[in-house]
Amino acid sequence: MENLDVTVLRTLRDWRAGGKRALLATVVRTWGSSPRPVGSIMALAEDGAVVGSVSGGCIEDDLIYRHTQAYAQKEAGHRIPSGPPGFVKYGVTADEAHRFGLPCGGTLELLLEYDPDLAALDTLVRALEAGRLMRRSVRLADGAVTLADAPAPQELSLQDGLLVNLFGPEYRMLLIGAGQLTEYLATMALFSGFAVTVCDPREEYRGAWSVAGATVVSEMPDDVVMSFKPDRRSCVVALTHDPKLDDLALMEALKTEAFYVGAIGSRRNNEARHQRMIEHFGLSAADLQRLRGPIGVYIGSKTPPEIAVSIMAEILAVKNGVTLPRDMEVAQAKNLRAVQANDPGVQVCAVR
Repeated sequence: MENLDVTVLRTLRDWRAGGKRALLATVVRTWGSSPRPVGSIMALAEDGAVVGSVSGGCIEDDLIYRHTQAYAQKEAGHRIPSGPPGFVKYGVTADEAHRFGLPCGGTLELLLEYDPDLAALDTLVRALEAGRLMRRSVRLADGAVTLADAPAPQELSLQDGLLVNLFGPEYRMLLIGAGQLTEYLATMALFSGFAVTVCDPREEYRGAWSVAGATVVSEMPDDVVMSFKPDRRSCVVALTHDPKLDDLALMEALKTEAFYVGAIGSRRNNEARHQRMIEHFGLSAADLQRLRGPIGVYIGSKTPPEIAVSIMAEILAVKNGVTLPRDMEVAQAKNLRAVQANDPGVQVCAVR
């Protein structure tokens, strides 16, 4: 699965290229609780096809009725109109919030763009597919669109008659090792919207790989990291337990802007890894501050699927800018448990 925004915009482009009328809806304001954040988008074609989401289903159904079903019945005033963008609010009253399924009386406002320009859509989609972060500006007076490369992510802006929304390339995950744990983590990453690449030079592991949708490569991990060119929308996770495969890859990953770099292993293994990388590769303690390990949040995970859930939860928290409490870190939580058990020497599993 790829970045949802790219999917929405590509589908909208293809509809317009095929001669279909369509609209693009963007969540521009929310009050109270809202099922989707500001900046979320969906596209609706004149035949009722929908891609993306602004509410999880309730408001989409109303938009479909307004602009397709009612239009088919020749009801006046109900169809995909022409002209400049327009605003629509949902959930203004308690009754409407209940009707549309908005939680806790939440309210949201959408900007509807009618028949977005095909050339601008095609330019935007091609830029996103090339890995560029793009700023899309819409002039509210007439719907004219301006595109530009964006130097850094920023929140949606609506002011001075202009809507500015940023669209980025898909998030990417590079996994070192093609074992069972990797299969579970890759599956979760794919349905979370990451493009997944799995690197393992060991033929016996690659031969058993069974997750469709992930790219599997056989080069040495450090070479793969360099060719992968991790950026701020990338994460690198080492899962082999083999220093010959993990260490050099991690060292290269730490030189990049990857938002998450981590390795599987126990607290003891993590300490040994740090020591190796300082003694053999000349890294400093400061260089290793970004290296996460033991990775994951502490949920008492023991099986590969549970450990994958733990790791994926931490990756998503970092991606979304959420600072987790220290007692959710695997090492901290296990240290506390050992103290509570009055047995500081308790042995832990090599996996967690």
